[in-house]
Amino acid sequence: MKILVIGGTGLIGKTVCYKLNKAGHEVVVGARSAGVDILTGAGLAQALEGTEVVIDLSNSASPDDETALNFFRTAGKNIASAEKLAGVKHHLILSIVGTDRAQYIGYLRAKKDQEDNIINSGIPYTIIRATQFHEHIDTIISVQGEGDKVFVSTVDYQPIAAEDVTNYVVQFALGEPKQKIVEIAGPEKAPMTDFVTKYLEKTGIEKTVIPNDDDKYMFFEIPKSCLVPTGDFYKGEMNFDTWIEKNK
Repeated sequence: MKILVIGGTGLIGKTVCYKLNKAGHEVVVGARSAGVDILTGAGLAQALEGTEVVIDLSNSASPDDETALNFFRTAGKNIASAEKLAGVKHHLILSIVGTDRAQYIGYLRAKKDQEDNIINSGIPYTIIRATQFHEHIDTIISVQGEGDKVFVSTVDYQPIAAEDVTNYVVQFALGEPKQKIVEIAGPEKAPMTDFVTKYLEKTGIEKTVIPNDDDKYMFFEIPKSCLVPTGDFYKGEMNFDTWIEKNK
């Protein structure tokens, strides 16, 4: 099967491409470095020739409101138009748990536009909303840290390993289109403070978590349970302790 992986050079994309190639599929990497520009549409038609499945792992160059909204709206229209002409049978998007619960955040509004564009396109689809990755813990510490302190909210948190994300992306992409949004999350749910504290302790990073109940994430105010599934979800296999040991 020929599969186009848009964003195939990123954290998730590289592993998805590797797994699909190993399984015997013909994989096309959708990236500007490979001659495919989803913002201008250049190279899209050629990449989609004979393609049955498109996996969209794309991301904007910046999370700021205007950049993200412009990126996902423009790219979404280009991709959907080209896919209709090519007769693509399945379009999969990797999105974010909580996207619909904090639409006052520009980046999440942009992701919702990306989702809605494909839902309304008539192209068979699957949308996977994932919780934050285990790998994002360093960013939390960097962005929310000041000196030897890290200011962390007690919001609900249920991160998932990137390895589990790639497995689900491949699994769903090769299956029949779900025609709905599904959610994936890690096996453990706890306050965000617990995860950051554990990571600092196990990695020996000399910083102290300063907990708060401000319900903020990266300085954005969010509903307390915005970052975790509210209903049924597919559970990742790798717990946080195992991931830390593998990535020390």
